[in-house]
Amino acid sequence: MTEALQDTMRPVMVPGTTTYRAVQVVSPGQWELTAKPVVEPPFGHVRLRVEACGVCHSDAATVDGAFPMAWPRVPGHEVVGRIDALGEHVEGWTVGQRVGVGFLGGHCGHCGSCRAGDFVHCQYQGYTGIHTDGGYAEVMIAKASGLMAIPEALPAVEAAPLLCAGLTTFSALRNAPAKAGDLVAVLGIGGLGHLAVQYARHMGFEVAAIGRGAEGAALAQQLGAHHYIDNATTDVGQALQALGGAAVVVATAPAGKATSALVSGVRPRGHVIAIGVAPDPLELSSEALIFGSRSIDGALTGDPATGDATLQFSVLAGVRPMIETMALTQAPEAYAHMLSGKARFRVVLTM
Repeated sequence: MTEALQDTMRPVMVPGTTTYRAVQVVSPGQWELTAKPVVEPPFGHVRLRVEACGVCHSDAATVDGAFPMAWPRVPGHEVVGRIDALGEHVEGWTVGQRVGVGFLGGHCGHCGSCRAGDFVHCQYQGYTGIHTDGGYAEVMIAKASGLMAIPEALPAVEAAPLLCAGLTTFSALRNAPAKAGDLVAVLGIGGLGHLAVQYARHMGFEVAAIGRGAEGAALAQQLGAHHYIDNATTDVGQALQALGGAAVVVATAPAGKATSALVSGVRPRGHVIAIGVAPDPLELSSEALIFGSRSIDGALTGDPATGDATLQFSVLAGVRPMIETMALTQAPEAYAHMLSGKARFRVVLTM
């Protein structure tokens, strides 16, 4: 598939030319490497020269056509690049500045959620790579209100996964009702979980990593976990209660049954925060929630200000994603590798 894509296009884009390469989805599961015209950014938008773009499981919404959308569409919402043109009425950003774009394409600023300061749930916000073309390309148009500032200390390939996987886990932990020294558990040590464990450790929590198989223990320790629980052989609820009960459990694995089982390991007034979208439903006992005043919440990524904080914290604490890099023209293979679960742990396209 990759060779066919490469044969249809020139090898590189030269800055200043009138077209750029992009890998787009033309119908569910059908990829195409194409040339798109370089256009000027519209009002309130900027144009980026993309340096790297992460491949996220949420890209399936585009590749499989799970969301209402128009074809063709360029996927990708972990985008790092440099601004090379500003649209009208863009303030606070400069040409040449390193910026990032995440899943949320930029809030409107005037809906009820925005007026309440809740930019994540803006009623008119598009999703990058779904409602607008994303970062599987050499050039991208982005709404200025959705931009995040990339620290110079972060290479583009390391910054890219932090714009979605990093932001989502950091935001969930940062807003969680837990204090330094509390027990915080992370379900799953994959693309999201390997970052959540690092963030939890550097935020000062006692960290329990929950994985499947004894081989996960060494990785959990490497990432900073104090405890490892193998949910293939251990009752997770009992194990967490033996440690005193978790104040918070962040469920990064897309598994409804495993997430449901976490409630029994939460201490009174503790929380389970689900950030991994599972195909199977949650099945909860009202008794487990009521007796102990426990709760289960969902968390959807974070706003651009929290994205800035995620990136700065990652630099200060030394939190980094474990990545594999592939060329833009290998996007279909990169996506398939991500879906296979064999990537360690985030795949990043380079331009």
